[in-house]
Amino acid sequence: MKKTAFICDEKYFWHDTGNGALFMPPGGYIETDVHSENPATKRRFKNLLEVSGLMDKLTQIKPRPATIKEISFYHPESYINKVKELSEAGFGDAGELALVGKGSYEIALLSAGGAITAVESVVKGEVDNAYALTRPPGHHAEADKGMGFCLFNNVAIAAKYARNVLGLERVMILDWDVHHGNGTESAFYDDPNVLFISLHQERLYPAGRGSREDVGKGEGIGRNINIPLPAGTGNAGYMYALEEVVQPIADQFKPELIIISAGQDAGIFDPLARMMVNADGYRQMTKFMMDVAEKHCEGKLVACHEGGYSAAYVPFCSLAIVEEMSGNRTEVEDPFVEGFKDLPYDELYDIQKEYVLKVKEIQSAYWDLTVKA
Repeated sequence: MKKTAFICDEKYFWHDTGNGALFMPPGGYIETDVHSENPATKRRFKNLLEVSGLMDKLTQIKPRPATIKEISFYHPESYINKVKELSEAGFGDAGELALVGKGSYEIALLSAGGAITAVESVVKGEVDNAYALTRPPGHHAEADKGMGFCLFNNVAIAAKYARNVLGLERVMILDWDVHHGNGTESAFYDDPNVLFISLHQERLYPAGRGSREDVGKGEGIGRNINIPLPAGTGNAGYMYALEEVVQPIADQFKPELIIISAGQDAGIFDPLARMMVNADGYRQMTKFMMDVAEKHCEGKLVACHEGGYSAAYVPFCSLAIVEEMSGNRTEVEDPFVEGFKDLPYDELYDIQKEYVLKVKEIQSAYWDLTVKA
């Protein structure tokens, strides 16, 4: 069994994104509905942890707010002040689909602090690994603007904290959120000490980001790996990408800490994507990354919650992740299996292999990779 930390705070669920329909505000012909980035998926996940009994086997740690200095590891003062002013005013957009409600500034500081708390507890050996159920999410936030529901870039800030404060030399970030982690990519694009790998649905969000040709620049060239996958990719396709690209690169980079941007929106029922990963797929991916962490950094792994917009299904995907991280299986079985049992989520198609092999062709200039026929 692993000693797994769970970091969460009730305030995360109080971040207010207002009414909307999917990601659009109401108005015109769009009838008022619930905004996609609402608390339901995350609160239901926490509830499932509790009713399944798994919460009792986790080490619960209260997060602290990130300091302005820590937020400034990535974001300039002008942007930090903008989020604060919008929060005090009551409502606004910090960039592009990055809604700020009353009090969101303080909650966003706490969200970034949750990622820092998780990293610190793992690096200092207080726990073996950690899951941070934070909100608002962070991986789309650029240095000077929010994007895609994200205000401050939690994972980027936590990775910089690991380097700047905790003294780690090499940090690996794996972003399996279905949308490209553009903000995290930007944070480390020229940094040779942070390996960023993003698996995402091709050409989804943000527009124009996540190309396999974007490999980093300067001293960071080759340290940025984008693995766009075609719509319809399921468990088999994601595992193929991990085995063919992520494993050999991680073996050469030898990270001292692995952080996962854990967005469960590649889930088979997600309304904002078209992938087919199920709860067992997330379990498989977690086990794979835990093995990588055991091999290189004594199991030091942190998962920070990002996206995932199926209130019914995200809790089961996320539960599978924490079960695997902690080594504790509950009695909970995936109740939605009958709804997708005939879908090819466990089949690997040639087009999915082709997408991964194209990444290998490009990355073979920087890593010891052999492109398979």
